[in-house]
Amino acid sequence: MPQPHRRLSQRSMAFVLAGGRGSRLRELTDRRVKPAVYFGGKARIIDFALSNAMNSGIRKIAVATQYKAHSLIRHCQRGWNFFRAERNEFLDILPASQRVDESMWYRGTADAVTQNIDIVDGYDVDYVVILAGDHIYKMDYEVMLQQHVDSGADVTVGCLTVPRMEAVAFGVMHVDENSRITSFLEKPKDPPSIPGQPDKALASMGIYVFSWKFLRELLIKDAEDENSSHDFGTDLIPDIVKNGKAIAHRFDDSCVRPEGREAYWRDVGTVDAFWQANIDLTNFDPELNLWDRDWPVWTYSESVPPAKFIHDEKDRRGSAVSSMVSGGCIISGTEVRNSLLFTQVHTNSYSVLDHTVVLPYVNVSRHARLKNAVIDAGVMIPEGLVVGEDPEEDAKHFRVSEGGVTLITQAMLDKRAASL
Repeated sequence: MPQPHRRLSQRSMAFVLAGGRGSRLRELTDRRVKPAVYFGGKARIIDFALSNAMNSGIRKIAVATQYKAHSLIRHCQRGWNFFRAERNEFLDILPASQRVDESMWYRGTADAVTQNIDIVDGYDVDYVVILAGDHIYKMDYEVMLQQHVDSGADVTVGCLTVPRMEAVAFGVMHVDENSRITSFLEKPKDPPSIPGQPDKALASMGIYVFSWKFLRELLIKDAEDENSSHDFGTDLIPDIVKNGKAIAHRFDDSCVRPEGREAYWRDVGTVDAFWQANIDLTNFDPELNLWDRDWPVWTYSESVPPAKFIHDEKDRRGSAVSSMVSGGCIISGTEVRNSLLFTQVHTNSYSVLDHTVVLPYVNVSRHARLKNAVIDAGVMIPEGLVVGEDPEEDAKHFRVSEGGVTLITQAMLDKRAASL
């Protein structure tokens, strides 16, 4: 039975969709799903959705996985194992396991929930918050839950306010003056504007709030529809817009940010976007505040020693300027500028890192020069490697993005070594 005296978040669960490959990140998702990709020096992308849920007061969380999920599952087990069942809180991992049909994996985002209806039933919740596990942002879901209840909506859709013509890459909401969604358009060439804001549009964040009773019935109906792709954005939301009551929730209303700041949300789904969002954290006053103790980003923290900088000679000085250097790093005679180094990165003498994102457990050998690059986890950079100065040469061995960022993996280096 509903308990009105409890906060809405206490009567809710978060269902995190974390099965998408993220192929636009290229080789960064060869071994891991996009939500498991590292971000910000020590976290993973999924930590932002999970942290938002926890900080909002939601203590019942399910994570649906599918594609190359081992890294993600291991991270959740190590970093999110502090929930206590005796306090009626938990994080469950729900891999695609052919629970409904022995030949059927998750067929779409909605089907990922449908195949776990019996599990969600056991959570005994009134509301379900559907989340994508692959975006970087801070958001108080309690605010969105409250709007959902107050408006009497069948679904409340989280929306970004974006310049109108930038919305061509999103699903776009056409709303009336009361924020009721009157149409949902997938990647329109001429996006509808917000009433009173002709140069702005509302783009879907892939965040939805439902009452569980309503969603349960909708999922069962959708599962029986042979013409459905069983996807929230493609099938369920447009159907509610047409036949029910769908309300838009503006991210500006629930974004957690310092006063006076713009709302921060990033889809780090390309190599360029991933590199830029990480490098932005090295700015003097970054837009994304990772130092906020009131709304922390929770993650798995390895037990490692502090970062160490050694050698103080000309051209052999361990230093870092306008950079983030994580625990366990040893900067030995290396110049680090405007770069972000994850845990346990070791660099050696006479090397230079400039605007480079280095994932965990990388070793940079002597005399290497790396600029405008992303180095995958566990890579051994060979002595004297120069990257970022000659794009044509880089492209012979590595992945060079449209924006000129060079992605380096160990497989690429091994292939390069075999060709020399």
